[in-house]
Amino acid sequence: MRVSKFTGVAAGIAAATLLAGCSAGGGSTPSGEQDITVWLYPVIADEAVHKDFWDTTIAAFEKDNKDVNVKYEIFPWANRDESLQTAIAAGKGPDLVYLVPDQLAAYQKSILPLNDLLSEERQGDLLPNVKTSVTIDGDILGAPVLTSAQPLICNAAAFEAAGVTEYPETWDDIIEMAPKFTEKGMYALNYPASAENTLNLTYYPLLWQAGGEVFTKDGDVGFDSKAGEQALTFITDLAESGALDPEALTTNVPLEQTAIAQGKVACTWNNGVTEVAPFWGEENVKVLAPLTDKKTVAYGTVGSLSVLKGSKAPEAAAAFAEYATSADVIEPYLTAAGYFSALSTTEPLYADDPLLGEVEKYVPDTTVGELNASSRALMGVLAPEIQAALLGQKAPADALKDAAAAAAPLLKK
Repeated sequence: MRVSKFTGVAAGIAAATLLAGCSAGGGSTPSGEQDITVWLYPVIADEAVHKDFWDTTIAAFEKDNKDVNVKYEIFPWANRDESLQTAIAAGKGPDLVYLVPDQLAAYQKSILPLNDLLSEERQGDLLPNVKTSVTIDGDILGAPVLTSAQPLICNAAAFEAAGVTEYPETWDDIIEMAPKFTEKGMYALNYPASAENTLNLTYYPLLWQAGGEVFTKDGDVGFDSKAGEQALTFITDLAESGALDPEALTTNVPLEQTAIAQGKVACTWNNGVTEVAPFWGEENVKVLAPLTDKKTVAYGTVGSLSVLKGSKAPEAAAAFAEYATSADVIEPYLTAAGYFSALSTTEPLYADDPLLGEVEKYVPDTTVGELNASSRALMGVLAPEIQAALLGQKAPADALKDAAAAAAPLLKK
């Protein structure tokens, strides 16, 4: 086993040098052994813990698979697509790479489907929403490693200060309680609308709750719809009434400088429990089901290991992916990073954690949305239009119509 780590600004240069000099992918050696290379990213922030997990996992796999040698390389999150695109174009990509859902769509033509490489038992063990999140056109494009969940979390102290005794379950509940918070100089919801914030954590959950979609099944724009307008109207009405922090609509500041940290926000679905607990106090963090309009749904990502078509040892790569993502093996990785299991057969990982244990219950209610290669490009034109509507510069219907027109040339079908 060998490990390399690329860090800082020099990562792209180092990767380019590597790619020019040798194949990042594996293959068979003269002795009949198979070499596979895995590209990873720092999901676990503690570098030593991260490396120890992969060192231990690979050593155990190689012990039982003596004809397979696994090498892994850790890249920074920044510019990861540039490095991977360069490698694939040069025919020197890794055998196995960690990808998130929008990347599965972007690299679909370069990924080897795992339908015949992952065991039927493993495929059956995947949570239904997780399996959907890694499947395009019937092809399973990754062995899921982890998932997350962003349910509604509310500040009990803020509710007490506002004299509100019941927590919200629906959009109508939010609308009804909002004036009681504004009267006390507080905000009903946290809604960060500056360009740095992903729509996965802001507008898209509302769109899905309204029964809408970002993309249609044919790959066209889906948000320019009745459901899309209802979702945007819901949040713009709150902004107009003062129920959203106006600073959060235009400015991205450190969490400690926000109304969330100051205890002036009732509820949020775009922050994690471990983020808000230091400011609210663990005893005041109330984890609730995602809001409901027509549907009850929240955003949750899925990270997976994908086998690239350029691999010279695809069966070995898939075997390692299945081993590394099995319930017992992946558990310390998940708990070290604060993520959840992608498997329906896993016992609760956070049963003794009063916050993460509650969030874990809502993993089955999450989605990554529709997988589409144009996801990031579309977000780039939609986010400014949503912000314009929130600032009262455009009507919701006009903002969505303009975003749809701008997105049309960007769609990849």
